[in-house]
Amino acid sequence: MALDKETLDELLRTVRRFVDERLIPREAEIARDDAVPRDLIDEMRGLGLFGLSISPDYGGLGLTMSEEIQVAFELGRTSPAFRSVFGTNVGIGSQGIVIDGTEAQKRRWLPKLASGEIIASFALTEPDSGSDAGALRTSARRDGDHYVLNGTKRFITNAPHAGLFTVMARTNPAEKGARGVSAFLVERGAPGLSIGKPNKKMGQQGAHVADVIFEDCRVPADALIGGQEGQGFKTAMKVLDRGRLHIAAVCVGTAERLIEESVRYARERRQFGKAIGEFQLVQAMLADSRTECYAARCMVVDATARRDAGENVSELAACCKLFASEMVGRVADRAVQIFGGAGYVADYPIERFYRDVRLFRIYEGTSQIQQLVIARHMLDAAR
Repeated sequence: MALDKETLDELLRTVRRFVDERLIPREAEIARDDAVPRDLIDEMRGLGLFGLSISPDYGGLGLTMSEEIQVAFELGRTSPAFRSVFGTNVGIGSQGIVIDGTEAQKRRWLPKLASGEIIASFALTEPDSGSDAGALRTSARRDGDHYVLNGTKRFITNAPHAGLFTVMARTNPAEKGARGVSAFLVERGAPGLSIGKPNKKMGQQGAHVADVIFEDCRVPADALIGGQEGQGFKTAMKVLDRGRLHIAAVCVGTAERLIEESVRYARERRQFGKAIGEFQLVQAMLADSRTECYAARCMVVDATARRDAGENVSELAACCKLFASEMVGRVADRAVQIFGGAGYVADYPIERFYRDVRLFRIYEGTSQIQQLVIARHMLDAAR
């Protein structure tokens, strides 16, 4: 349900102030401590950020996709770790329930996710199954009124903090591809579930990932999303379509922050008796970054509007995620070049963002997977 313009504008102004006044000043602290402080998480809860995409019927704000990406543009202007705190509740952690869950599952879990009472995680990737999601090995065997899960999930965002996991597991071992996969809602504390040590990462300190291990983990049969086996992979793809648009919007916001920082530095830094922004080669880098960022923003706005209108945007979501994630990497690289030596040291945020944005080209489907998705849609449409 779309918000009226006045309400949406006020939400966006509030989020922008929160980013400028509360988050950006604490970026270095979060990177140093590898943790987002409780006071900021509580403020995020108070602003309703955990429930952006969840219907008001279940306690959320119920934003359309077009409205959600406007918020994501703003949140992208600061360290990705902040958004990661609630990002799984907005996207991949909740949307499986929103899209394919039973009414009982929605009533039980969505209010807690919308309020931030619990954190959600999406457990798809495995040690031997990443881009080839259909090859996953985690099994779910029916045993009376329960399923018994066995397997390991890898690089699971927010796993150390999650109270609920959407888990993809193979319920039909005879089906080696995607059709034998089902989706389950597994609570933290379920017998047989354990969390590995958080991984040390190149960037995005404060956003935590870890393995999730299932050893004869028993879950009730009503934990099966939608109550139907064999639909898990379809659920995952629907969730990822939305997630790819959201991540593309975050990439745009981050690029805009990097451009702002680059312009400011180009005006202040002097060489050969004048500001470096007066040199045409520096201007060219600024212009290229602005042009690419604008193009990415237009793509995301168009694709989300089409999704809200009911179109199938799987191809367009892949286009947006591919272009925006690659774009922000180029913008970050140019920013380091404009800053010169200052861009390579941690005194400025450019060095941190350069490492942070690298992950955007990997999660929610690598750039290469997006290329395959796009090409397959093109070829299928030509038949």
